[in-house]
Parts: sequence; structure tokens; C-alpha cells
Amino acid sequence: MKNNHKFRLDIWGFITLLIIALYLLFLLYPMAWLIRQSVIDGESGALTMANFAKFFSKSYYFDTLLNSFKVSIAATALSLVIGTPLAYLFSAYKIKGKSLLNILIIVASMSAPFIGAYSWILLLGRSGVITEFFRGFGIEIPDIYGFKGIVLVMTLQLFPLVFLYAKGALKNIDNSLLEASENLGCSGVRRFFRVVVPLIMPTLLAAALLVFMRSFADFGTPMLIGEGYRTFPVVLYTEFINEVGGNDGFAASIAVIAIVITTLVFLGQKYVSNRNAFSLNALHPMEEKKPSGKISILLHLFSYLVVGIAILPQCYVIYTSFQKTEGKIFVEGYSLESYATAFGKLGSSIQNSIVIPLTALAVIILLAVLIAYLVIRRRNALTNVVDVLSMIPYIIPGTVLGIALLTGFNKPPLILSGTFLIMVVALIIRRLPYTIRSSAAILQQIPMSIEEAAISLGASRMKAFFGITVPMMAAGVVSGAILSWVTMISELSTAIILYTGKTKTLTVAVYTEVVRGNYGTAAALSTILTLLTVVSLLIFNKVNGGKDLSL
Repeated sequence: MKNNHKFRLDIWGFITLLIIALYLLFLLYPMAWLIRQSVIDGESGALTMANFAKFFSKSYYFDTLLNSFKVSIAATALSLVIGTPLAYLFSAYKIKGKSLLNILIIVASMSAPFIGAYSWILLLGRSGVITEFFRGFGIEIPDIYGFKGIVLVMTLQLFPLVFLYAKGALKNIDNSLLEASENLGCSGVRRFFRVVVPLIMPTLLAAALLVFMRSFADFGTPMLIGEGYRTFPVVLYTEFINEVGGNDGFAASIAVIAIVITTLVFLGQKYVSNRNAFSLNALHPMEEKKPSGKISILLHLFSYLVVGIAILPQCYVIYTSFQKTEGKIFVEGYSLESYATAFGKLGSSIQNSIVIPLTALAVIILLAVLIAYLVIRRRNALTNVVDVLSMIPYIIPGTVLGIALLTGFNKPPLILSGTFLIMVVALIIRRLPYTIRSSAAILQQIPMSIEEAAISLGASRMKAFFGITVPMMAAGVVSGAILSWVTMISELSTAIILYTGKTKTLTVAVYTEVVRGNYGTAAALSTILTLLTVVSLLIFNKVNGGKDLSL
């Protein structure tokens, strides 16, 4: 139901203007400063395109852009190749231990990407466990560093997103379509490619966009295992760090290029999706069949192998967190030294990883229910502006947002750089869309007549909203909030730019410990982060009534 309202300066009109003002201050103002910095000469103040010319004329910088495209396209293609068939097998067949596998896939997708990179260093690094094992037999296997390693880590991190999207879409396929194709002689692998894939294509395109954007913006993975293979976010970060205090116009121009690229990819995907859009409504959902004989063995082998490899890095990190260390190396035996170091030296970063996201989450929940209400119930020109503004963070890489906030708020009239508040603001901007989307989806299912009845009985608009509508929205709001929370506690790309000693988070602490070679402490911190993620997902599962995670 989308009624168009004329804008009125009542309480909802005032809230609309307030939310637009907040977006102008905390999103558009820093982005405008960033764009200004990219085209204004730092010394003369004249308009210049020299920074952009420098980027496109020097092969070093332009090649990093191509590298990012290669990595992102390869990771997206492989994620689709692994995630789509796995989702189909989970929807079409009865697989033993499927509910546990589902949870493990979600945990694999929700962990911080760079933890996967760090884990694979321990497994496939130059002196990694797997590398040393094969070396014992005289076999030299390729190490994890460079292009292949980055693609491997990103694929294992991101194929679960394709799996979750595709699994949701497969629920809407009517079984009669599959039966009809089988009667016409189209079954098995042929039916999957000829019938199933075309039916879920719009969803697969949405999943591909998300995977592409995530891999394009991933900073931690290529930073840890890229070595000579430089990608766009890494160059953006290093240029920004090198130029802080000097002329940082060049770093700003790289950030602007990143925004343009992600916007074009987003618009391209939207155009293709809209052209291929159609609705599915399953009167008879897909029925799970019991596989038999060789097919059963192959299905179980494929499912367990894929999920096992995806979750292997985290399992190994948890194991190493209990190993004994001497200095920077692991030695025989087990101990809790790494945890003692983690809580002793870096206890504040664990505390920050709970306090900062919790503060952000409180604001996210309030803003999300208000924005969802404005967009669904009070549709007009200004609420449409709110809708568009709320989706902008989807297309801005985290590193770019961090640089924009630091650029915009490190000078009067508003100096926020280095504060607790700037960390909170960054998380709110980046993760608000998740909760808005789930809140809007559930609000569309609540009849407006319930609220109107309360108003006709004398309740004010705000009382009706907070007393009746919000409680009815609770399930959708909470599921979106937990998704926001899980992604906030594993946030690195924005935090690495904005943090100070006082506002260091768990992800930053893990990253810095890995860079310093303190693998034991890094493993303990990673395990704490994984535990936080798993507990959050179990709460989500409880709140969501055991339903699958929907993104």
C-alpha cells in the first residue's frame, strides 16, 4: 500500500526534516568535502583535475583498479558457481545434518573477512600447517599469497551470501513447474540450468551485486595476503595514510573514483534486474526428495566438503588460540596465555567492540522504525528523498566512508576526529539500511486500519505509532537489528581509518596483532569475535522463530 501524502509540517513532517538534516550533516557534508578535496589544489585553491590525471596516467594506480576488478569478478563468479547449486541441493533434497550445515554456512558468511585471510596464512602460508604437511612428502603446493589466495578467501567468505539469497528465492518456485519440466524429459542437471536458474535469475543478480561490492571494497584480505598484488582499497588506504597532514587531494580523488565505480555497478545491476523482473508465488513449494545410492553419497560429500572448507579457517583459529606460545611462535602444549594477553593488554578493545556497536544499534533501531514508517506510510516528495539517502551507504565502500568522515570532521565548526562519536556515526551510516529494509518489509504487512482505529479512539499519532505499530513491527526490526549488529562487530575498513588508542575495536586489534606477528593473541581475539557472532546469530534464530536468515 503506497498512498501519496502531501507534505504537512505535523510531527511526522518535522521528523522527516530532522532525518534529512542528519543525513545532510553526517553523510552528504563529509562526502562533499571529499569531492571538493579531490578537485581543489591544496596550495593555490584553484580547480584542478591533476589528481585524477595522475591516477589514470600512472600504470601503478590504474593496474590496482584492474586488479580489483579481476579479483571481484573472479570471486563473484566462483561464489555463484558454488552457492547456487548448494542452495538448490539444500532445497530439493533431504540432507543429513542440514540444519547444522545451515548454521555453519551463516557463521562462515558473518565472520570478519580478514580473519579468513589470517587463518589461511596459518594453514597455507609459507610455513603453514597444510604447506608443511605436503612438504613432508616432498610436494610443494602454491601458497596463499597473491591473486589466487585473495580469490580463494573472498569466495569462501562470500558464497554463503549467494546461498542464502538463492535459497530464499527457491522457496517461491512452484513444484508443478519442476514436475512439468520433468514430464517433458527435462530433469537433473539440465532442469537446474534450463528451468531453475532462469526462474531465480533476478535474485542471483542481486546476490552477485552484493558479492561484487563486498569483494571490491574488502580491505583486510588483500592487505594481509596480497603482498605484491595490490587492490584498490589497499592503495586508497596507503595513499591516505601517507598523505595525512600533507596534500591528501590524491587520496580523495581515488575515493571519488571508487564511489563512481560502485554507483555504476549498482545502477547496472538495477537496470538488468528490472528488465528481468517477474514475481514467483509458490502454491506448492519445492518438495525435498530423499536421494538414493550414488547420488546420495555425492550430494552429502559435496555439501559437507564445501561447508567444511568454508568453516575450516575459523575452526583452526579457535584451535590455535589455545596453543602455547613463546614470543611470536607456537610451541608444543596448550595454555590460556593468549587469552590472558588478549584480556590484559587489549581488554579495552573488547569492551569497545560491544559498547560502540550497542550505542550505534540503539540509534539504528529508532531511526529505522521512523524511516520505514515515513517511506511506507507517509510517501511524498520529501520522504522519497529520505528513502534515497538511506540507500546511499550501500554503494559507498567502508574505507571511502571512513576517509570522508575524517576529512569532513577534522576541522571547525565540528571536530569529531578521534572521538567515540565518529566511530558510532560511521557504524550507524553503514549499517542502518539493513534494519530499515527489514522494518519496511514487516510494516507493509501491517494494516493501516489498526493505527487509524487507535487514533479515532483518541490516541495521538505518536502514541498510536509507538504503542501499537512498533510492537507489531518488533520481529522485523529485531531481525534487521541483529544483522546490523553482527556486521558492526566485524567492521574493519571504516574502523581502521577512524580509530585511536582509546577507540580501538576487536577487529582493529586482530588486524594489528596479525601485522605484528602475534598470532596467538590474534587467534584469541578472533575466537572472542566468532563467539560474539555465533551468540548473536543464535539470538536471531530464537527471535525469528527458527526461520532462515534472509538478507
